[in-house]
Amino acid sequence: MQERADQPVLDGHNDLAWALREQVGYRFAERDIADDQSRYLHTDLPRLRAGGVAAQFWSVYVSTELRGGHAVSATLEQVDCVRELVRRHPDALQAADTAEDVRAAHAAGRIASLLGAEGGHSIDCSLGALRALRRLGVRYLTLTHNDNVAWADSATDTPVLGGLSPFGREVVREMNRVGMLVDLSHVAPTTMRDALDTSRAPVLFSHSSARAVCDHPRNIPDDVLARLPHNGGVAMATFVTGFVLPAAVEWSRRADAHLARRGFDPDRETPELVAARAEFERAHPRPVAGPADVADHLDHMREVAGIDHVGVGGDFDGTTHLPDGLHDVSGYPNLLAELRARGWSAADLAKLAWENPLRVLAEADEVAARLRRTEEPSTATIAELDG
Repeated sequence: MQERADQPVLDGHNDLAWALREQVGYRFAERDIADDQSRYLHTDLPRLRAGGVAAQFWSVYVSTELRGGHAVSATLEQVDCVRELVRRHPDALQAADTAEDVRAAHAAGRIASLLGAEGGHSIDCSLGALRALRRLGVRYLTLTHNDNVAWADSATDTPVLGGLSPFGREVVREMNRVGMLVDLSHVAPTTMRDALDTSRAPVLFSHSSARAVCDHPRNIPDDVLARLPHNGGVAMATFVTGFVLPAAVEWSRRADAHLARRGFDPDRETPELVAARAEFERAHPRPVAGPADVADHLDHMREVAGIDHVGVGGDFDGTTHLPDGLHDVSGYPNLLAELRARGWSAADLAKLAWENPLRVLAEADEVAARLRRTEEPSTATIAELDG
């Protein structure tokens, strides 16, 4: 049964913009989110309303296959996509940048629309590009995506730097100065620790869960979660089945081993690989998660980091396999009901779903205002700092 939405939700990560780019080349009339798009998307306005989503970080992700200026220009096109969605739906969406903006949009009955960039490749090793994205309203930058960047190691690539390079630390410092949140989803644990050592402002995990509950490299180790109270940051649990359910991790390992034995590279998508994977899945059905599995992560994250440092970041339209009951953006009430049944109070749920990320936004702005009184924009380059 679908639960009723009675708690506003601020979600940390939604890939609708990339889905619109890939599916219809930003031809918005072909995927009008004012109408039911459940055949094609996890996200549309009716389902956002049903899920109680009152604020959304819209990801302006671009593929790591795009390099250099191509990645930067594609990121700008993604920003333009979100701005165009807001323009097309003024009664439902409202651009937001600060915690005050989010509260004002919610009071007006609109969904506050924030921007988050996903992957350091979006700035092409340029602090000027970083500042330009911030001026365009990009509120966070995930330091890496699935691949390393020249100045930071990813969780899902072969380590090169052992964390952040000197230029990577300068990126973090400049993000603090301009008020851009340092997002540590996707990065290696060494990068997480280096960023926490460097950052003067609260950090963010926009869509990551607990590694102690599900041993996947995309999740957060306990020693990092334990540092969030001192830093002030927030870890927003993702719903991706492959990161949430241990049985799904094991299934993926078995599938990859099977494909490798047949001569496929599991990381290189081809029509033949897709067909072989589908054949394996028919013979060995993929495990299915539910709201209780996500709640297990949040219980653990709360225990280690504290109730003031947890949130939710579903990763809708950025993944294929999601838990039953959390299969699209209408499902947040089902998760909140599961947590309520486990003893989470109304105040706890309000912190998780709404207040914690708003506090992080406000505190990051306070830090940025203080730093800008004493620090000038960094002119450092990767050549100067990393050689």
